[in-house]
Amino acid sequence: MLDLHCHILPDIDDGAEDIDASLAMAEKAISQGITHILCTPHHNNGKYVNPKEFVIHQVTNLQAELDKRNLPLTLFEGQEVRITGDLLEEIEQNRILFADVANTYLLIEFPTMDVPAYTEQLLFDLRARGHVPIIVHPERNAKFREDPNRLIPFLEMGCLTQLTAPSYVGVFGKNIQKTAKQMVEHRLVQMVASDAHGVHKRNFYLKEAFEAIEKDFGRDYVNQMEQVAKDVLNGDTTEVTLYTEIRKKKFGLF
Repeated sequence: MLDLHCHILPDIDDGAEDIDASLAMAEKAISQGITHILCTPHHNNGKYVNPKEFVIHQVTNLQAELDKRNLPLTLFEGQEVRITGDLLEEIEQNRILFADVANTYLLIEFPTMDVPAYTEQLLFDLRARGHVPIIVHPERNAKFREDPNRLIPFLEMGCLTQLTAPSYVGVFGKNIQKTAKQMVEHRLVQMVASDAHGVHKRNFYLKEAFEAIEKDFGRDYVNQMEQVAKDVLNGDTTEVTLYTEIRKKKFGLF
């Protein structure tokens, strides 16, 4: 099992506080059946700045600690990049880590309460340059939760979306869980990742989420999501199921 969103690196953002916390997360990930993790510390979110070379160094150090303890977990370097007007410039300056070595897929985080006005143009420009933005945890964004169909224009231009596993099993509350289930049902999300921050805060729940999705929609759908994650990590072209618009129910006497 692959986890393409995890804050396992020690003491660089709001994830693992130190090496012991990182090792505890690694052991938990292994118990979930996770074999590969894309390390995605926050970058440019207004509080944390974790540029490319620094993250690569941190991943190398943590992988050495895992190997020393014979923990069967393979780490890859990445970032959870906050959407900003400077993103294209940062890519040109080689400060951004993609999910794959071909620099195709990158994780994009939106503000919790908003979708910036420049979003469509920026994502269009990224697509024009051959990059595929992956919008992370859209179910936790207020605007997408208000109307999940707002994702459709971005999907139409070739972007992908990544659901957070705890959302699907209700860790963030019933409202977010409802949105998560709607997005999965209507194929508005193409993959699931943990966005884990620790074993005592924001745990993995990846195994539990996949089990719930399999119960709700069948094993084939879970297999498709896992294949998308593999394709992203390998830098391959993804094949995704067609999404459908969520139609609001109308109530009346007749």
